[in-house]
Amino acid sequence: MMASRRAIRTILVNLIADLAATSCAVVASFYLRFQDERLAAYLDELPLILAVLLPVAAAIFLAVRLPESKWRFVSLPDVIKIGRTTLMLALVILVFDTVVSHPALLGHNYFGRAWILLFLLLEILFLAAPRVAYRAFKQRQVAAQVPREAREAALLAGTGVELEALLRAIESGPLSRLRPIGLLTRRTADIGQSIRGVTVRGGIADLATVLQDLARGTPPSVVVVAPSAMAPEANPGMVLSVARRFGVQVMRTNALDADEIESGAAQLAPLSMEDLLLRPTVTVDEATLTALARHRRIAITGGGGSIGGELARRLARFGAGDILILENSEPALHAILEDLSRVPTCRATGRLCDVRDRDRLFAILAEFGPQVVYHAAALKHVHYLEKDWGEGIRTNVFGAMNAADAAVACGAAAFVMISTDKAVKPVSILGATKRLAEMYVQAKDAALTRRTNGAAATRLVVVRFGNVLGSNGSVVPKFREQIDKGGPVTVTHPDMVRFFMTIPEACDLVAVASFHAIDDPAKATSIYVLNMGRPVKILDLATRMIELAGLKPGEDIRIEFSGMRPGERLEEIVLDDSEATHQVNLPGIIAADPSFPDVAVLERWLDALAAALASGDQIKVYGVINAALPTFPTTPKDMHAA
Repeated sequence: MMASRRAIRTILVNLIADLAATSCAVVASFYLRFQDERLAAYLDELPLILAVLLPVAAAIFLAVRLPESKWRFVSLPDVIKIGRTTLMLALVILVFDTVVSHPALLGHNYFGRAWILLFLLLEILFLAAPRVAYRAFKQRQVAAQVPREAREAALLAGTGVELEALLRAIESGPLSRLRPIGLLTRRTADIGQSIRGVTVRGGIADLATVLQDLARGTPPSVVVVAPSAMAPEANPGMVLSVARRFGVQVMRTNALDADEIESGAAQLAPLSMEDLLLRPTVTVDEATLTALARHRRIAITGGGGSIGGELARRLARFGAGDILILENSEPALHAILEDLSRVPTCRATGRLCDVRDRDRLFAILAEFGPQVVYHAAALKHVHYLEKDWGEGIRTNVFGAMNAADAAVACGAAAFVMISTDKAVKPVSILGATKRLAEMYVQAKDAALTRRTNGAAATRLVVVRFGNVLGSNGSVVPKFREQIDKGGPVTVTHPDMVRFFMTIPEACDLVAVASFHAIDDPAKATSIYVLNMGRPVKILDLATRMIELAGLKPGEDIRIEFSGMRPGERLEEIVLDDSEATHQVNLPGIIAADPSFPDVAVLERWLDALAAALASGDQIKVYGVINAALPTFPTTPKDMHAA
């Protein structure tokens, strides 16, 4: 409500200022057009003229939403809008002038064509000039806040449109810590020209030459790359390796539009190796995601983790109205809520809650009433869970059951469990616990659909993907840390391969799959598998990372093989043989038919698992899991965990 009142007040102030400018344009036009006795006559009638003209002008200004534009960010489109608005007002005056010139009325034009043309030009000037002056004033204020010597000298790389938006973000405040000293574009025709007063020094491929030239004067401390400079054809790996050779940091920025610049959403993040290691990512149309997510009430368990947190941030950006973060880590909860507070359109709340606390989970979701529940809370490190198997079962199996049951009880439209490719033919506690949770979710969804004849209030689905680059515990941060320390880089096995995807890619596809599950009239899909392309050889990943650091594998950085740990396997599988696939016309997503046992059998297994877990008998636990999942070992491989 406060934001709405503030917006109304701003619009009112802008409208009054525009009407004052219109009054000035009217008076100035009279003085410039008439120097004889007619001037005195018009000035005598000025109160009547303004009493008629200003309401008309106000109606036109409001109709075209001119007062809603922010003066601080005035740009060419705003000036064009001013021109169109003024032309409309001038046409209204011209129509009036033509009507009153009829012999039955005045018999002559009241204002005259010359006065109307003069008013048109002055009105454009008087409406635009204060805006431009205000923007210049605010830019000087922003510049004064960060002294020139405190700003980082920066080279900016991207297309002309991206560079212009970046420069405006620097001028307006979001990126004011940067001092642009040169631009790099992919168009050779731009070289030597300037954008907003900053010279285009070369193409992106000329980075080494430009850095060499600048080293003799003012060397940059950072190279900022826009999205187009991240495209494979722009060779971003070259940018990263050249910049590292010169000791220059590389930052990337999101695509910027006027709204993002205005709201301060322009952000810089270090360009990391994981941004460059994979196949081209699967991109989801943001307009589609916005249409799907807008005004939804979302709850996310494990919302402070790498996947849950990024999912929350992206759903907030795509217009989700209310987001509830459930997290058992207080620092993680605080951090994600701080991030979400920067999105003014989203109302984010957080609750400390462990998914193993069934009663609390039920109470919190019943109070919040989410439309979609994303279950991202999990213990997910293979080697830890081989030792602490009981914790893995309590969280990954019974915690997921609690979350699914709570989502159904609160009437959510969809419950989405985030799973892993390790759940397919599992050989580890992580994979086994995730597969048992998958089977429970699938069985519950099938039972609800059957009971309601396809009209269940809640859909329960699974989204399955592999390793996520940059997530907590991912191999890439570990390799990067080892490279930064000078090596060696430790690879488990020379033939080990994994599927990889980026966190934003995974989260976008999770969101699309969840909304598809809600809208799917056939209710036919309960497993969504993210298409991760070809698996990546871990050895090749390590080699590429060393090369991107500007070093030579085997010479500057050694690669050592540490051997496979309990629960690991050389290759992961994304689909079981019994899971038939079908098309759902979602880019980057494969839909699979569920495969699960009879509900009564599943419940007996889960009851037996709970009893074995309560007794602390690891052998019994492994026996129950093996009965449910034949690929799982019958005896513990790591007996010291008992």
